[in-house]
Formats: sequence, C-alpha cells, structure tokens
Amino acid sequence: MPQMAPLLWLNLFFMFIISLILFLSFNYFIKPFNKMDFSDSYLYKPEKHWKW
Repeated sequence: MPQMAPLLWLNLFFMFIISLILFLSFNYFIKPFNKMDFSDSYLYKPEKHWKW
C-alpha cells in the first residue's frame, strides 16, 4: 500500500532521532575509564634530605 509509505518513513525517522539522542546522552553522562599515567612523576625518586 503506497499510502502507508510516508508513515513508515516517519516512524523510522523518529526511531532514528530517539536512538541518536539516547546514544549521545549516554556518551555524555557515562565517562570513560581513567587511564593510568605511567609518567616519570609516579616513579620512585629518592629525596635529597639536604635540600629543603
């Protein structure tokens, strides 16, 4: 039935918009895991007691 085709595309469009909004909002509110930083600041550095 060709008369129902616009309603089908409208339904698909709204489903796409709702899923896009959900995807973007979940990506905004759910933060990624913090990556561990293995830079030189975490390595052991002996303190020089004579230098205050």
